[in-house]
Amino acid sequence: MPTTNFPNGSTNVTAQSCTGQMIQQDPSVMHTFFTDFDTYAADNWIVSETDAAATQALTDADNGVLLITNTATDNDLVAIQKVGESFTFSANKQLFFKARFKVSDATQSDLVIGLQILDTTPLAVSNGVFFIKGDGVATMDFKVGASSTFSTASAVATLVDDTYITVGFYYDGGLSGFINYFASTNATNPLFIGRLAVTNLPTTELTVSFAIQNGEAVAKTMSIDYILASKER
Repeated sequence: MPTTNFPNGSTNVTAQSCTGQMIQQDPSVMHTFFTDFDTYAADNWIVSETDAAATQALTDADNGVLLITNTATDNDLVAIQKVGESFTFSANKQLFFKARFKVSDATQSDLVIGLQILDTTPLAVSNGVFFIKGDGVATMDFKVGASSTFSTASAVATLVDDTYITVGFYYDGGLSGFINYFASTNATNPLFIGRLAVTNLPTTELTVSFAIQNGEAVAKTMSIDYILASKER
């Protein structure tokens, strides 16, 4: 199909705004973190490892991918969190999260991905909104919680060995009282799966977080294609 062209520009603010005559979208309307892992600067991330022999590095792959490889020890954990807790769920402010990833072993590995407080044990964190999978199952749960009290949607998606899945959630600022969650193998547009009440919504600052832990004494990998977190100011 032909493109739609706006030679005079388009905007996401009113004409009377400071940037109302700018011929592009005003990026300051949203606070956005996005990485496609074409680059990886270790200083931007806090890494918690059970074994220092684990690795986190860019790998040769289309679209840019961060490859995490742990060691061949049962329960070996590698957890990575963005430096600085910079996202908060706030009334009347929309918040979006989306990520695409895969793991080498869909069953014999634990994993988590989403927004959490800084914590060296992200699989047992007290505050956050995230997808999580336990050892011995291929299904992920979706959790919303504060002060270790969580609401949980169980088995929202099923992982397959070495197969990418895209997950996401959307908070409408509290208007509906729910967070919508999404998951599918579509690279950019995961399917709506359901919604979870915000009864236990965290009120503290959170950061982008993801982790993988072995479920057996065999090294596992987690490949992260991209991560997006964005909130209205």
